[in-house]
Amino acid sequence: MYKALINLFFPEVCYACHNPLHDNEDVICTNCRHDLPITNFHFDNNNTIQKVLYGRAKIEHATALFKFEKKSNLQRLIHGLKYKGYQSIGLTLGNWLGGELKNLVHYKGVDVVIPVPLHEKKLRKRGYNQVAKFGVQIAESLNADYIDNVLIKITNTKSQTKKSRLSRWKPSDELFILKKGYKLENKHILLVDDIITTGATLEACATTLQQAKNIKISIATMAIVP
Repeated sequence: MYKALINLFFPEVCYACHNPLHDNEDVICTNCRHDLPITNFHFDNNNTIQKVLYGRAKIEHATALFKFEKKSNLQRLIHGLKYKGYQSIGLTLGNWLGGELKNLVHYKGVDVVIPVPLHEKKLRKRGYNQVAKFGVQIAESLNADYIDNVLIKITNTKSQTKKSRLSRWKPSDELFILKKGYKLENKHILLVDDIITTGATLEACATTLQQAKNIKISIATMAIVP
């Protein structure tokens, strides 16, 4: 009753289209959910992400939930998550992807979920890692541990969105270090991020993680740029 009264004066809106949500909707309205460009990579053997990273990093399995399109509802969702503090979007997308991965044999063996980290200065400025709740929810779905203090970013680089298309294809200038790598020994790690463009950041992260002994690495992102 109280919630209904609040919604009457301050209605909750869809973070994609900004239309009011119905009682049975949360974060993203039903129409927008149906319109989001799903990849189905984790159900398809023709794995685009593994092709992007082929010869650059040894990856067991990889998926992205959506295909990224500029000026789309998906872009509005990810922008809201990264820059407006709408962390419930990360929760929703993590539940969505985690709910699908938990039924697939390739991902049932995942032991640890690790987010691509932010540099400490950017983390302080933003106040949160936009991938955190996405990763936490996937870890919960897979009954895996979520660890965010072993892979550390030590360079404060510009956002990919501020780089030219050509510069994104150059080797990553991002540097990461591995702390307490023994926690990852003999584990299957799922590395999670928001968007994969050229794969340079994920390559740098995977290369650093491979300092741990006898590990396997898979990847899951919210979206991929075609």
